[in-house]
Amino acid sequence: MKLVISRAVLGLAAAAALTLAACSSGTSTPAGPTTPAPAAPLGSMMSGGMMSDESSDTASHNDADVAFAQQMIVHHQGAIAMADLAPTRADSQQVKDLAAQIKAAQAPEIEQMTGWLQAWGATDTDANGMPNATGDMGSGMSGMDHDDAPGMMSDDQMAELTSTSGAEFDRLFLQQMIVHHQGAIDMADAEIAQGSNTAALTLAESIKTSQAAEIAVMQQLLQSR
Repeated sequence: MKLVISRAVLGLAAAAALTLAACSSGTSTPAGPTTPAPAAPLGSMMSGGMMSDESSDTASHNDADVAFAQQMIVHHQGAIAMADLAPTRADSQQVKDLAAQIKAAQAPEIEQMTGWLQAWGATDTDANGMPNATGDMGSGMSGMDHDDAPGMMSDDQMAELTSTSGAEFDRLFLQQMIVHHQGAIDMADAEIAQGSNTAALTLAESIKTSQAAEIAVMQQLLQSR
């Protein structure tokens, strides 16, 4: 009988110990299976929620976006080729500074747009590895050749610019770059009207604003000569 009582007492003691342990945990929630807290959305773990939306490089796009990137890459390359002449040919430091500004702004944009084309599977390059201008932006831009892009300088015009220096170079550079920039604005307007990719539309707006401002500066420089 004593043995039976002892076992009963031990059982009650063990039960009491378990009850005390549960109380000491600071929770009155009955024991049971633990449900993991819902994982935070991936976007909330990135700065500014950058991953909450699909990457702009692979987001939906249309033919206008592709043609805009292809054409603007070639267009920017033309502007950089003109700007590269300024350090050794320009007379005005203002023209040299403007040329450097144009190159600094447009070179990164070329890289950005090239990345889009690669992500979109729309890389079409020529023998020199340069993007071919294909696609359809409407408004008569379908199947456009590089030399036909709005504002692009012809080979003869580039040769004329290359052959000049000093004040004559400054005048010709400003005149040609104004036309070139206006062509870029026309292309940006076409993208804004017809494009669908958010990143491409944002760049088009930026190009339109920045190049309009540069046109105003160049017009003032021409008037002061």
